Amino acid sequence: MQDKRSYQKSFIMDMDGVVYTGSKLIFGAKAFISRLIKDNYKFLFLTNNSYHTRLELRDRLLTMGIEVDDNCFYTSAMATASFLKVQRPNGCSAFVIGGKGVFEELESAGIEITAKHPDYVIIGETEEYDYAKIIEATLLIQEGAKFIATNPDLTGPSLRGPVPACGALVAPIEKVTGVAPYFLGKPNPVMMFLARKKLGVHSANCFMIGDRMDTDIMGGLESGMTTCLVLSGVTDTEAMNRFPYQPDYVFNHLGEIDPDAILSRRDRVETDL
Repeated sequence: MQDKRSYQKSFIMDMDGVVYTGSKLIFGAKAFISRLIKDNYKFLFLTNNSYHTRLELRDRLLTMGIEVDDNCFYTSAMATASFLKVQRPNGCSAFVIGGKGVFEELESAGIEITAKHPDYVIIGETEEYDYAKIIEATLLIQEGAKFIATNPDLTGPSLRGPVPACGALVAPIEKVTGVAPYFLGKPNPVMMFLARKKLGVHSANCFMIGDRMDTDIMGGLESGMTTCLVLSGVTDTEAMNRFPYQPDYVFNHLGEIDPDAILSRRDRVETDL
């Protein structure tokens, strides 16, 4: 019997560059999200940023006039915690360099935070990245701790321009140890799978909406979702055309997406037949 979830259209969307830029709401975003809520579509905000907690993300949208529950967010910190619970169901420990978002999720998952013989070294976005912590992480990995990072983004946005993000923070540790971290964030299909699992939906009728080809669109494509690129953020059409893969849809912004009319890749193929 066909799983009813396969017929349930749902939406997973990036935040920065899709819903807002800095503190400014992008045109059409509020109307699109309001329609999803009104028409009872399942949706989730998916972000690679592990620094902020779910409550902080909720409050940020609230200041822009969008009211959603904190359960509507899935972060790379949450993906990291969920991954470790699956990998080590009997518990594990970690030395962590990151913001309160990753600490909160790891602690909620029952993962012990320690510098004494940890099973893992975990790196996420942080404003407290000092030489002593870099040394400790380097030594712990050389002593056998496994290396995980919340997301591969080299840069993040700020009002003054790009700033180092998680992918840049792991670089000195990787160079010294010769050990590359396992990145849990987009485009890792693991994060996409965990996000869909949280929603309880099938990939065949799930839409991934994002502004980056190398994370949002790649991750959606490799996870079997229908991909929608919005040109309100990082990627423009010229940059999009340089990639060997392309999104299923291209829109200027969220406001152009009609959740009722848009067809999944599966439905588009069946329509063509």
